[in-house]
Amino acid sequence: MIVNKVEVGPFASNCYIVGSKSDKEGMIIDPGDEAEEILKNVKDSGLDIKLIILTHGHIDHVGAAKEVKEATGAELAIHSDDANALHDQSIARVFGLSYPPPPPDRLLKGGDSIDVGDLQFTVLHTPGHSPGGICLLGEGVLFSGDTLFNYGIGRYDLPGGSGSQLMNSIHTKLMILPDNTIVYPGHGPETTIGTERRSNPFLGGLNH
Repeated sequence: MIVNKVEVGPFASNCYIVGSKSDKEGMIIDPGDEAEEILKNVKDSGLDIKLIILTHGHIDHVGAAKEVKEATGAELAIHSDDANALHDQSIARVFGLSYPPPPPDRLLKGGDSIDVGDLQFTVLHTPGHSPGGICLLGEGVLFSGDTLFNYGIGRYDLPGGSGSQLMNSIHTKLMILPDNTIVYPGHGPETTIGTERRSNPFLGGLNH
């Protein structure tokens, strides 16, 4: 599996270009900004992008979706509970940003299967940072969006956020995964489930 991380935009968001080494089909997760840099990475990787997945609807994860979609012709997918966020980018206006994303081609829900070439991922609905926040699990890795970070968790003080929902999502959906699951978060460096279970200060040192 190919996993390339491109850090983009003023919020240092992680965009991931993910694909199959064998058949060169791929997807882009969270094209938040700097479409040219993302598309350059796609070209260098030789991947044929079939799908663009947004882990949630906040501007720092969707800002380049329009340009990337137009350049690749890929379908755009987001959880149904965050689809409306694509039309209401009030946070973007606060920061003087204006990147209107296109409407989604596919509405996701928890348990959906995402197939990219010979790669298979499952959508985990992990509300808390936003109502329709998702993680993608498969091939021994977890793309955690803004749900779980390296020694951190997503903020829940934005509209639609919920601290209790976020902690429930992390404990019931993520902390049950194997320790060696690699976590690729929406910001910051990668980590593992085991590391976060043992040492994440927000999770209370879970040992199970």
